[in-house]
Amino acid sequence: MELRILEASDAVIYQTLRLRGLQDHPEAFGSTYEREAAFSTDTVADRIKPSEDRFVLGAFDEDGTLTGIVTFVRESSPKTRHKGTVFGLYVTPGMRGQGIGQVLMQELLSRAKQLDGLEQLNLAVVSTNGRALKLYESIGFRTYGTERRALKWDGKYYDEDDMALKLN
Repeated sequence: MELRILEASDAVIYQTLRLRGLQDHPEAFGSTYEREAAFSTDTVADRIKPSEDRFVLGAFDEDGTLTGIVTFVRESSPKTRHKGTVFGLYVTPGMRGQGIGQVLMQELLSRAKQLDGLEQLNLAVVSTNGRALKLYESIGFRTYGTERRALKWDGKYYDEDDMALKLN
């Protein structure tokens, strides 16, 4: 497996995997397939283009196929710049259970710890997603609250657990 930060030139393969995740688990993401399927390749390229405060990590199998992604975005306000958000973790169904999510999260943590002044990572996860909760807890994230009815999809509400990890 190869891990690397995705570049703007990876927009097509990123969007393909992202759309698959939105189709497979629409309840797990704040966006929708329909919304993101309408994005142009240029829009996707702009969204994933790495910067000092934002990156998308990709996991590639031995054939060079993108099989997992996770995104990091640092807060931009002077009062919240000590925090970053993790979102969009997705691993293809055929590759689950092989530790790819764990490796992606560990690499994200490693990179986040190198950012000057970054003290905390936050994320939100659908409360019924036991696998994801277990992964995040194993890394050290702790739930500090639950937002009831955080997402609504297809007439059904989903709660989200808000989790944080202090880096210091």
